[in-house]
Amino acid sequence: MDNLVVSNIRQRPIRTLVSVAGIALGVCLVMLFTGLARGMSSDMQRRASNVRAEIIFTRPGSMQLTASTANLSTKYVENLKQIEGVEEALPVIRYVLQGNRGLGFEQIEGVEWEPFARVNQLHLVAGSSPQKMDEIVIDETKARNNQLGVGSNLKLFNDKQYRITGVYAPESGARIKMMLAAMQDALESPGRCTYILVKVRNPDEQFEVAKRIDARLPGNKIQFTRDLFTSIEKNIPYLGVFLRVLVGLAAVVSALVVMLAMYTTITERTREIGILKALGASRRYIVFIIESEALLISAVGLVAGFALSFAAGYLIHQFCGLFFEFSWGWALTAAAIGILGGAFGALYPAVRASNLDAVSALAYE
Repeated sequence: MDNLVVSNIRQRPIRTLVSVAGIALGVCLVMLFTGLARGMSSDMQRRASNVRAEIIFTRPGSMQLTASTANLSTKYVENLKQIEGVEEALPVIRYVLQGNRGLGFEQIEGVEWEPFARVNQLHLVAGSSPQKMDEIVIDETKARNNQLGVGSNLKLFNDKQYRITGVYAPESGARIKMMLAAMQDALESPGRCTYILVKVRNPDEQFEVAKRIDARLPGNKIQFTRDLFTSIEKNIPYLGVFLRVLVGLAAVVSALVVMLAMYTTITERTREIGILKALGASRRYIVFIIESEALLISAVGLVAGFALSFAAGYLIHQFCGLFFEFSWGWALTAAAIGILGGAFGALYPAVRASNLDAVSALAYE
């Protein structure tokens, strides 16, 4: 039986390759999209965890994942510093733009470097802090992924040239930082910022301090830093729905490709099936042979899909800087799509073949 299955596959290499490609495509789509979503989420959470200030003070609607506005007056900084329990208040202006490689998005932050670096425990591993309006600093990951260093130039804000004066660590918030005044000038928002980071003297009292801030400055939005980037699925609306729809489409594509290939194969092998039935093969045996062939094709497609997704994830990280994070849960889902898609796709052709009349099948031309 094993020889029969393998020989049937080897006799039709082109159709087998098309079926394997269909399975591999479905698996690859699931692995790539979910891996990139998890990688982006983990990257954001890792950078957010390095923000040492406990409270973010902003206006409602100022901060979103893919956009931000500078509608908060920096005059709030002095008001916040006067509140009991507040150690430092740091104005930050954030700008979101398309990635410089045309894929994804990137963030830039305008900060007052010295107090910002002190509060968030950042240090320069090379170069110096920005001192002029056209100077920026980047983190080590940005420098490594884009092959940049001190003295390199980077185009921002409609291709305006900025010179990199330093590389800092650890990664925290946006990967590119410039002077607050430079960002305000670039966005034509003097005296404005996106949010204010509030450092609390005693982190155990951050809830009490947040209540004092809300009582003193009502009508604003107060968030705790640790809750800001809990999950990318919560920050991108309907991402979870999109991923589930993608999984469903991948399963349908895999099943249809296998069904079409097996249906055509059975049509070509009508006389062979007639011979098997004439020799006493049962319906169950015919179904078993065809399903075994489909499962073998699905297994090969599954392996090819995993290999392709890992290779694509590596290349995307190398050339675009996006992170790919493997998930056992989604891997099992992709495996189920490949195997079950092939099995269900071959079910109708298998049943049809088992119901063929032996005499009619032997007379088929």
